[in-house]
Amino acid sequence: MLLVLDVGNTHTVLGVFGKDPNAEDGASGYELLIANWRVATIPTQTVDEYGVLFRNLFAMQNIEVKRISGIIISSVVPPLDSTLREVCETYFHTKPLFVEPGVKTGMPVLYENPAEVGADRIVNGVAAFEKYGGPCVAVDFGTATTFDCISSKGEYMGGVICPGIGISADALFANTARLPRVDIRKPARVVGTTTVGSLQSGLYYGYLGLVDGILERLLDEMGEETKVIATGGLASLIGTGSRFIKHVDDLLTLEGLRIIWERNLPAKPAKPQRAAAAGDRAPAKPWPSNKSRPR
Repeated sequence: MLLVLDVGNTHTVLGVFGKDPNAEDGASGYELLIANWRVATIPTQTVDEYGVLFRNLFAMQNIEVKRISGIIISSVVPPLDSTLREVCETYFHTKPLFVEPGVKTGMPVLYENPAEVGADRIVNGVAAFEKYGGPCVAVDFGTATTFDCISSKGEYMGGVICPGIGISADALFANTARLPRVDIRKPARVVGTTTVGSLQSGLYYGYLGLVDGILERLLDEMGEETKVIATGGLASLIGTGSRFIKHVDDLLTLEGLRIIWERNLPAKPAKPQRAAAAGDRAPAKPWPSNKSRPR
């Protein structure tokens, strides 16, 4: 089994992939997502605290820890990297693969400095292109909302980063004296008749306008045939109201991690060729040049 972890600033998403028993003979890799979880990212947690948490999650789904044979991690929280590496080695007895410069992704990065691109953005781009083709834009609604643009050739072109809707809500609450913190959801109508309703309307429709405004300009540059895919914690909330988002894929990042893991597996040795048997037809000789070709 393969364990994949997407470590974000607010949440960490875990998934376990296994081999599909119904897959065609000869199929390789882990195609079947068996379980997935979303937990809070807590940089101060210790190796043992994370180890116990992960083991408890596995126990809830009756998954044996010893069946994990590979781990891949995408992290945008560097202080946690060493902790998670030790968790993997101590509790799973497996050395994890981190998505970082030098890892084979199969996607050329056209950023001026490729090392600046967050690992999760590359992972989303790989999965979006693999599943939906290009050109495409992967919109990830996390702590920050990212728009990652992939060309028709499968190149990571760049994108847009803006504050997430949760950050906007927190800033509004923190910097006003009388406005309460509200649940982020789609209100029944645009015109709010209460303070809570007005706040929800402003947050939802204001953010929806931001997303569609950026996407409209991206599609002007990339072409109308560009596919837009939403993922992340609030993908369903915002994605279903957008004029441009056509696909909501909550598990896009996990799929991308699985794909990158398989692209970094050692190449299988070629099968030895069968020795020629008596009566086998001899290989055809190359056609002679024009000078000697029979007329």
